[in-house]
Amino acid sequence: MDNKRKNIKNATVSEFLENILLGDITYLSKAITLIESSKKADYKKASELLEACLPYANNSVRIGITGVPGVGKSTFIEAFGIHLIKLKKKIAVLTIDPSSTINKGSILGDKTRMEKLTKEKNAFIRPSPTGNQLGGVAKKTKESIVLCEAAGYDVILIETVGVGQSETIVNSMVDFFLLLKLAGAGDELQGIKRGIMELTDTIIINKADNENIKEAELAKIEFESALQLYPIKENAWRPKVITCSALKNIGIDKAWQIISDFVQITKDNGTFYENRTSQNKSWLLKTIDQQLKDNFYANPKVQTNLTRILQSVENNKISPFEAANELIEIYFKKKEE
Repeated sequence: MDNKRKNIKNATVSEFLENILLGDITYLSKAITLIESSKKADYKKASELLEACLPYANNSVRIGITGVPGVGKSTFIEAFGIHLIKLKKKIAVLTIDPSSTINKGSILGDKTRMEKLTKEKNAFIRPSPTGNQLGGVAKKTKESIVLCEAAGYDVILIETVGVGQSETIVNSMVDFFLLLKLAGAGDELQGIKRGIMELTDTIIINKADNENIKEAELAKIEFESALQLYPIKENAWRPKVITCSALKNIGIDKAWQIISDFVQITKDNGTFYENRTSQNKSWLLKTIDQQLKDNFYANPKVQTNLTRILQSVENNKISPFEAANELIEIYFKKKEE
């Protein structure tokens, strides 16, 4: 096993591609680690690998799953994933763990929370830290999706951190956006940000079991009424609301049926593919932004002057705006030289 790991570390792009296409999860895991690497030496190889995988991508259904901590995302994903595997689907789960802003560490505990799904040979679970990335998704989530699709996974589930409205960025990389909620309709409804409501394709009220069934049904009525206030989406889809109990495996089949209906409707009217094209444009612009930012901070002259200029800002000797302009001028002056 150690020899295999060593061989993978030194594998060529062609070897990576060959094994990813064969569905080798060890190579797939190492490939995702490669594209997540911040090392400059890994960038070229990661880019070449991603480019090689692109012709084999775009054959999955990408589903974003969000909800506040405690709503039961991991329990739902496990039950949902096992249901899909029984339908002969291959499932990739990209779970995002919040990184500490203090020590930059992350919990990465999703595999321990999905023990049954982890044991399934047609399931691949990959936890990734958010780092300092906004939007409730990891920095390289989009690229990881492409690699998983090349490895033959039919359904890609992206579990977001569930930190609030900023995480709606996940909508720019999935086909279907699913919001998990708990019963307690009145307060819960007030707590939903308008942005998330506008993006949601389905609301699932989880933990609808035992004494919670009545509250869950009331919550369902409240959410359905709220969604009626929004116009039908351009893709002709009217968001649904259902209840489920992931713990007792109730309503899981209904969730997949709704997603299947959505995919059929949007593929028939062409908006499924239009959305994918729009997402690729967004990916391009975000990649440019990220590369410019990385190149800026990697610039030796910027690194040399950054501490000095930060201290000047802290001591009120220069405004943040002037400081930014000075650093940008330093960066472009170095580029021209």
